[in-house]
Amino acid sequence: MIDLSIIIVSWNTRALLDACLRSIQVSDGDPRLEVVVVDNGSTDGSAQLVRATYPHVRVIENSENRGFAAANNQAMRVAHGRYVLLLNSDTEILGNVLEQSVKYMDMHPDVGAMGCRVLNPDGTLQRTCFMFPSLLNLILLTLGVENLRWPRAFGRRQMLNWNRDTERDVEVVTGCYLLVRREVVEHVGMLDEAFFFYGEETDWCVSIRDAGWKVRFAPVGEIIHHGGSSAQMLNARRDVLLTDALVHLHRKHGTFSRAVLVRVLLLSFAASRAAGWSLLSLCRPTQYVLERRKHFNAVIRLLFARALDPETVA
Repeated sequence: MIDLSIIIVSWNTRALLDACLRSIQVSDGDPRLEVVVVDNGSTDGSAQLVRATYPHVRVIENSENRGFAAANNQAMRVAHGRYVLLLNSDTEILGNVLEQSVKYMDMHPDVGAMGCRVLNPDGTLQRTCFMFPSLLNLILLTLGVENLRWPRAFGRRQMLNWNRDTERDVEVVTGCYLLVRREVVEHVGMLDEAFFFYGEETDWCVSIRDAGWKVRFAPVGEIIHHGGSSAQMLNARRDVLLTDALVHLHRKHGTFSRAVLVRVLLLSFAASRAAGWSLLSLCRPTQYVLERRKHFNAVIRLLFARALDPETVA
């Protein structure tokens, strides 16, 4: 019997994927595991690398980028583990976190999904547990105060006043390291493929909690997450995909009117940033300021084009 099925979705992250698979090989402990890599139409030879260097890894090669949710679902359909781990291709396993994660889930049958400590490449903590992006939390984001630690309510979505060094039930665990019980997949279902690149793990965590399972953070070990490697290639499209995901989340778990409010709010966020960086560029035209101005102006154009034609951003 296989304890753990590790699912890695890759899109043009060849070098990072190589490092990720290498870290799984050398990790301490010996949970009975299988690794499935889904290549989402990469053009950098990722699939060929895996086949040549890691013959024990199963490769599913797509001819196009099917999105994060659809690709993970492909792997889940062929996975055999008692637990399924969604692991980003730009992560590296440290120590025996895989073995300890399986042990933790075995000891806590009421936990449907869990995450572990995640570090930036420089060793600092990366926040990977969040509150649901409610209307209030999105307002704090738009106002630009969600990164403030005081008052505590401002940093509520990112849970800024928690160092991720204790166990805690949380609302959302991000998909860079998300361990899910097989029974949960069978009971709740797989990821919603209406989400292309963002929001799918948030939606899944909501469904898991609604079904009576706990979603928990447990400091059983650590991984390194380089962060956003595939997303960085999307440029302004990334922001539009995130907007679409948040709107769909509120339509699915709320009401149509709330989804409309979320779209208006996020459009206001992008417009305020575009205006702010444009004004700043008049008196301080540094390369960074000009790049931010260009980025948010592109986001505004795409958002309006998206409103007129939903197929503008695929």
